[in-house]
Amino acid sequence: MKTFKSSFKRLLIVSYRLPFSIQQTNEGPLLQQNSGGLVSAVLSMAEQMGQSQEGAVTKIHWVGHGDTSLQQVSPSTLENDTFVAHPVFMDDAVHKGFYEGFSNDLIWPLFHYFPSYASFSEHDFDCYKQANASFLNELTALIEPGDLVWIHDFQLMLLPDLLRRAMPAISIGYFFHIPFPTYEIIKLLPRTWRQSLIEGILGANVVGFHTTDYVQHFLQSVAEVLTLPVINQRIVLPDRSISVRDFPISIDFNKFNTSGQEAEVLATQQRYKSLLRHNKIIFSVDRLDYTKGITSRLLGYERFLVQHPDWHDNVTFVMTIVPSRDKIGHYQELKREIEETIGRINGLFGTIGWRPIVYSYRSLSFTELMALYTACDIALITPVRDGMNLVCKEFVASRQDHKGVLILSELAGAAQELSDALIINPTDTQEVADAINQALLMPLAEQERRLIHMRKHLQNHNVFRWSHDFLTALNDMISNPTDLETDLPILPFISTFNDAHKRLLLVDFDGTLAPIVNDPAEARPSGDLQTILVNLAESSDVVVISGRNRAFLEKTFAGIPVHLVAEHGAFLKKPDQPWERLDLSTDNWVDPVRSIMNYFVDRFPGSFIEQKETAIAWHYRMVGSEDVEGQAIDLSTQLRQVSSSIPLTVIQGNKVVEVKPAQHSKGTVALSLMEQKPYDFIVSMGDDTTDEDMFRQLPNWAYTMKVGPGTSFARYRLARQQDVETLLRQMSEALIAV
Repeated sequence: MKTFKSSFKRLLIVSYRLPFSIQQTNEGPLLQQNSGGLVSAVLSMAEQMGQSQEGAVTKIHWVGHGDTSLQQVSPSTLENDTFVAHPVFMDDAVHKGFYEGFSNDLIWPLFHYFPSYASFSEHDFDCYKQANASFLNELTALIEPGDLVWIHDFQLMLLPDLLRRAMPAISIGYFFHIPFPTYEIIKLLPRTWRQSLIEGILGANVVGFHTTDYVQHFLQSVAEVLTLPVINQRIVLPDRSISVRDFPISIDFNKFNTSGQEAEVLATQQRYKSLLRHNKIIFSVDRLDYTKGITSRLLGYERFLVQHPDWHDNVTFVMTIVPSRDKIGHYQELKREIEETIGRINGLFGTIGWRPIVYSYRSLSFTELMALYTACDIALITPVRDGMNLVCKEFVASRQDHKGVLILSELAGAAQELSDALIINPTDTQEVADAINQALLMPLAEQERRLIHMRKHLQNHNVFRWSHDFLTALNDMISNPTDLETDLPILPFISTFNDAHKRLLLVDFDGTLAPIVNDPAEARPSGDLQTILVNLAESSDVVVISGRNRAFLEKTFAGIPVHLVAEHGAFLKKPDQPWERLDLSTDNWVDPVRSIMNYFVDRFPGSFIEQKETAIAWHYRMVGSEDVEGQAIDLSTQLRQVSSSIPLTVIQGNKVVEVKPAQHSKGTVALSLMEQKPYDFIVSMGDDTTDEDMFRQLPNWAYTMKVGPGTSFARYRLARQQDVETLLRQMSEALIAV
């Protein structure tokens, strides 16, 4: 792995937990560095961030919650060779509502697909907001120009946006360590909560998840909750964009690969094998949690014992559960259920000399853990939902002998990487039983083939690569911002445009050539864009195709040699020629439509009716009522029921509901124009539902481009209105350069 070269001055890690705790000794407070995935992941970053002028390693500053043991120690104590700790202290009641309440009694169960365990408490959400604000206060006092802030996990979902608002220029990364669920789960959160949480995460420049599934779930929620455009896994805001990617967290491969050969580990391993009478060993280790699928795992093992009595007295399941939150009701009940199930299985199948399950409820030392990883024949890892799960990776990395089998739940994030494991559904007890039997009978050659492949992957994708890849992506995002947010292949597009002989450009006005404004009469293309259109019109047929009336378009584009299409195709004006009326229908439908619209004008102050020559529209851009969008749908439904001698079309656009005769549309006039010349290049751009008619009518080789969010028939997407001007400028400059 290449050394990370950063443009940042210092790295600030922000997570709920600090990287070390204080141990009281006879000599005074002693700093004890914690183990764990995140701490391991960033240990190498101090060196990778570069050297100070004195040659010392740049230390990583770590902001995390400070418990009572840290309140009495001096700041100089909160530092070692790698980290400088910055504890965040808060009121006990606030901390309880934030951590035990909102974080662990709502977000944890909900995002792991256990909604029945979720507690929806407004008080807890208030505490969550206060706690995130406390982290903000510590950060703003600490941050210096050029710092990079890397925020971690679900306890701090609001913090990126809080920090962005306080310090707009700061570089922020955010990594989410648990599953991000589907939008159907997110919808269970109150509307204001889900909006706050997602907006909070979007304060970052780069957002990371373990798997591509979690990325897609998050992007769907962003689109549904905030209706923001998403292009190539970039969420586009008016002033910047956010990159969203998968960065699967991993382990220190070399540590687990070499530790298994240490003398103390080997001695402990042999002692365990002797105590278990050299039976085949199945091993699992989990924190006590309902997400780990422990009961289902036991029932799968029981089914295996029922169906394969020849394995009785020849296999032992060593199950270790690490204590966690066992004072909470759900966890106490789970612990009781697990222990009752273990007792029942041992009672049914055990003999004087054999216990089918050897169970312990305690933490394991690293030596004990490594001894069991290397002694067992099968690692049985079957969570019903897990963001990643590092236990399975640790087991694979420990197997230097290339022997052993991993049985892994398909609902663990790691299953997407470790496909050579026996992948099972953890709730299917028959599948678990079959996998255990298959693993016990698996030939050594197959065990070796599977393990070599998985070990090679983990060696190449270790925890240091995870942190390196994330910070490199963040560095690239900050250093190389794009000036055009699109999924269009720019170079081939410009090349095709240059090589064409007859070009047709069909461009919408509101939201495409000009930004949406509260007063439609004030909408204008920029001066630069007007110059660009003049340049393009010299070698291309440029058509402004709009719902606006004739007078507005003629005034706005005076002196610019473009074709003008008014009122969605009702009128056409070619350069230096008079207007042609394409719509010849009667207008006896207007009065009943107007009477319905008048009712909505009275209900919603700020809305108004625009009467065009062939259409009538209700505008509600300046209405502040929250339910106006729902009422716009109701109005559209009523308007579709108006009886008329001619077919009518009801258009729900951007803050407007419009009615017009159905016989003409942007699509019909676009098709008519296209057929007048043998065009070999056509591009169409628009942001509204009316532009979909164009996209559908044009041939599939045309470049159709949706501007902004929403589903579309267009082949490509431009994220923002200003991206239209950027692309047209590139097209104009390419023509000038030829």
